[in-house]
Amino acid sequence: MLDETLRQKLSDILQPAAPPREIDKPFTEAQKRTMLDIVHSGEWKLILAQHFPTAESLLATFAGGFPEGFTPTLDMFLTPTFRGFFANYSTPLYPELHDIFYNEAFLNHAKSYWGAQYAKPQMMLFNVNGPCANTDPGHLDSPSFRGIRYENSPTWLCSIMGRSGLFQDYLIKMAQVITWFSHDPESGFTYWPQGPLKKPARVQSPIYNRAVVVQNEMLVHRGEANGPRERRRPEGLAFDSLFSGEPGDRDGWLVKTDDKVIERYHTDDLRFLVHWSAEVFMDADELKKNMTGSADLTHDQAIETLIKDVRARGIEIETPTDPLNDPVFIRQLNAAYDFGGPAEYPAEAPLDAPLGMAA
Repeated sequence: MLDETLRQKLSDILQPAAPPREIDKPFTEAQKRTMLDIVHSGEWKLILAQHFPTAESLLATFAGGFPEGFTPTLDMFLTPTFRGFFANYSTPLYPELHDIFYNEAFLNHAKSYWGAQYAKPQMMLFNVNGPCANTDPGHLDSPSFRGIRYENSPTWLCSIMGRSGLFQDYLIKMAQVITWFSHDPESGFTYWPQGPLKKPARVQSPIYNRAVVVQNEMLVHRGEANGPRERRRPEGLAFDSLFSGEPGDRDGWLVKTDDKVIERYHTDDLRFLVHWSAEVFMDADELKKNMTGSADLTHDQAIETLIKDVRARGIEIETPTDPLNDPVFIRQLNAAYDFGGPAEYPAEAPLDAPLGMAA
């Protein structure tokens, strides 16, 4: 465990450009139905299965909070939450989403949030689940830096770079509009606007067609558990489980493992999250610097900077031959920037313990 001074220093780094700003009814019902119809037509993998090959890479995105000696495994954090992309690389992946993605109101929200002159939409994804626990102690969304971005780098590396505070001059300013569609009477959104060692705040239920404008890369946050407790972990859930629409029923949804249906939902059971993200630029100079690549980081530079900082604090760390995939190295870096997790959670939204770990 880090000493209290360093814990507080790392916590203070994790503050967004501004507190989240709430928006009511950012989408029309017709737009929501268009997005759900796209989801209904595909098959979607678990978030864990898409982004995290090892437990170490997952824990590197969390805001700490696990006891010394705790040995995690990926299946401890297995929850039925699935993800897909509506747009990426500033391009809508479905023509019917063109106007939704190139959303003037959202772009204006992003610019206003930062007080910036320019913004461009970057990507748009969805998370979807039925009743679901949440073992996430709080996390950061993957930040991007000039040269090292979520598109070309492991999620764990971007997260640790953000938590370290060493790369602020390279951080790409971003703003998200995060929208929820959920009928759950209790589930909301927890966040720590003044750093995770300070008090949390909540967007409280109901969160149906409600949104926040945020900088989620520097804001520790977590979605909350939802739905009946007895349905939150379907029997037979596995890393290769898939979420899809039920043929012939526009409001029917299935979770399958090895082609076996293990759970069924109605649209009203879902917690459907839409994450729209934009890059913002304070002025023309910043826009040019970001677009030309003239002041980019390399992966080697980032790794060397992290190792140098860790060693300067008297912590031993080896230089790995494969730093982007070495689980021991990832674990060491994570420990060096682990401030111990949020100091507290809202009484109305406690943390669910991972499977196999006492609550």
